[in-house]
Amino acid sequence: MTPFTIMDCALLTRMSGLPPAFNLREFRDRIAACGQETLYHHFCESSLRASFDNPEYRNDFAVWAKQSIGDRVLAERLGILDPYEFENMEELRAVVHEILDERLAELSPWVPTARPGNEMFFMQATTVAFDTGQRIAHPSQLAQSIRDMTIGSIHYHFLEGLRRPPLHEDDFTAWLKDYPGDWSAYTGAIGSIDFYFHTLAGLREVLSQTLDAIGIVP
Repeated sequence: MTPFTIMDCALLTRMSGLPPAFNLREFRDRIAACGQETLYHHFCESSLRASFDNPEYRNDFAVWAKQSIGDRVLAERLGILDPYEFENMEELRAVVHEILDERLAELSPWVPTARPGNEMFFMQATTVAFDTGQRIAHPSQLAQSIRDMTIGSIHYHFLEGLRRPPLHEDDFTAWLKDYPGDWSAYTGAIGSIDFYFHTLAGLREVLSQTLDAIGIVP
């Protein structure tokens, strides 16, 4: 059986080309015009950035709403969105639009505005993956191997893995399903984890503890 290849990754971040948003109306218009990569970056890659230091919310838009325009109501509405529940970024964009239109109507004619220097910059990123040289030969080694992984590896194999074929399936689960024997106890436990609202370090701990609790499957 092919061993599991442990990869790591880093983000190459760049400006999206859109002008920054200074107020909520501009923010709404930028989201209408931005590419799917920009939505993905601000919703799904935030936790991999060293600068992401507000675990209260799991995406950049919610953080901006709270910290830059002082709208906690909007931050809460954006913060509870789980991008992995949507089939694609266009479905997510439609829901974000609906939330922003609703909030603009509630606040009209006032439009919350950020102070100079706190405008929203729209970014996108390319994921650069590299082989760590480490391998997992048997599923019984998975818990300890996950515990030793970097958060870049957790992001690549779990969150990024959900976007690779087979879609909506992390790399650990895909490997276990192909491994000879019955590893459904492991795959079922991994699938039961409500992963999005964990930090990457927290997800690493939950994954390893969950597999430890099952023990070695005969």
